[in-house]
Amino acid sequence: MPRKTNGIEIEIHPRPTKGEDGKPLLYVRPAKGRKKSFKELENFCNKYRGIRTGELIQVFDVVKEVLGLWLSDGYRVETPLGSFAPKLKLLGEHTDPKTIQGRDIAYAGIEFIPSKEFYKEAGNNREGYRKSQAPVGNSQMYDAKAMDEALRRSLRLGYVTIPEFMIYSGLKRDSAKTYLDSLCKGEHPHLWKVRESRRWLYFPKKQTPKE
Repeated sequence: MPRKTNGIEIEIHPRPTKGEDGKPLLYVRPAKGRKKSFKELENFCNKYRGIRTGELIQVFDVVKEVLGLWLSDGYRVETPLGSFAPKLKLLGEHTDPKTIQGRDIAYAGIEFIPSKEFYKEAGNNREGYRKSQAPVGNSQMYDAKAMDEALRRSLRLGYVTIPEFMIYSGLKRDSAKTYLDSLCKGEHPHLWKVRESRRWLYFPKKQTPKE
């Protein structure tokens, strides 16, 4: 069966919680790297929507200025795309409203709630979804065969370091360290680790170095 090449490309990642089979529950998100620049937006609108070159950036500049002005005064601003409102946070721990002063409040960002029309248009996916073919996140950590092969390849010098295992496994640093450390534990550990300067060396258990 030919591989699907259209639709939204998605990545599959493990969640911290596990299912009934003991494996991590999964979640999906759009694949990284799929983005459009403002220049591409401007060129598209110029070619297909009759917007003259330079008009779009001028409109955005004006909207940005006025939105910023009103948001800085605490207003919620409604637009065809949705509504924008300032988010605030309270500094420190307070239980008595009388103790809260202006200096105890800080700006915490901007809240955006899409309009129904924009949400409908953005969610009008006509092509379905397709899975990314490349290993992503740390999901490969739960593929025993992939991890065994990564470990075998990274032990070519008789030991492995965390940075080297990251290369062969595709894991991020914390996950690579967690995985290697897990192989040093239990009644029948597969690895033994020693500290050398600022790095850890992981040796196969059958080649345990003398202390």
